[in-house]
Amino acid sequence: MSALEFVSTVRATRTGPADTLADVEGMTAWGRAHAAQLGVDPGFVASEELRREVVELRQAVRALFARAVGPGAASGADAHRLPGFAESLDLVNATALAVPLAARLEWPAEGAPLARTVPGDGTSESARIRAALATSAIELLAGPRRERLRTCPAPRCVLYFLKDHARQEWCSVGCGNRARAARHYQQHRDG
Repeated sequence: MSALEFVSTVRATRTGPADTLADVEGMTAWGRAHAAQLGVDPGFVASEELRREVVELRQAVRALFARAVGPGAASGADAHRLPGFAESLDLVNATALAVPLAARLEWPAEGAPLARTVPGDGTSESARIRAALATSAIELLAGPRRERLRTCPAPRCVLYFLKDHARQEWCSVGCGNRARAARHYQQHRDG
């Protein structure tokens, strides 16, 4: 699960931001689509409590992303809904620490043994899901990819993306087209 996929559960539509995790059904569908990365069964069913906790974590991660792209502006469409930096940092760290990890030896019949880190026993499904999401955010923000993290400046877009090349300005071709059209409209209106 990438932290970018997680924060992208809020996206822009013609009528404003849309939230994939707005209800239990959306959270369930999203959890099932990412079951392997989240360590849940393919038949996963979210609860309202889990959905609220995941949305709270997502907003905290978005606040940290906003800080990471600084001094540039946060994603404008939802910047007013983001919690403060210190509060967000505390939540992400506490969430990641809530799940004890253990080394696990795996030894396939046709291969060399390898070690994996897995959640310890006795951890709730909710804690495992949120810890996986928080850990993904920590890995991105503490790693070299953070330097490529950007917020899309296109009108109404709320997405963050990793800049892949020097000329990349937007999260997608569609956002680039919208931004150029808006700039063209503004120039002709003002001119």
